[in-house]
Amino acid sequence: MGLLTGLLTLPIAPVRAVVWAAQQVAETAEDEYYDPAPVWRELADLERRLLNDEIDQETFDRREDELIDRLEEIAEFRRQSP
Repeated sequence: MGLLTGLLTLPIAPVRAVVWAAQQVAETAEDEYYDPAPVWRELADLERRLLNDEIDQETFDRREDELIDRLEEIAEFRRQSP
């Protein structure tokens, strides 16, 4: 960026900073949302709870289906991402 361009665009620098910060927050949130590790941990915890008779089979099946659907959503997102 040249000196003249830098001087002319100086008034919008705070806007660029806010946009950059918002993009960083959005990327971080997306990374966390599409991270499969917490889903796998929850699946393991769910199985542990079933084996310890803390939940019944119906609850396990329902929640397991939800978590598997979530893993499929994550896998699809990762296939589509560059």
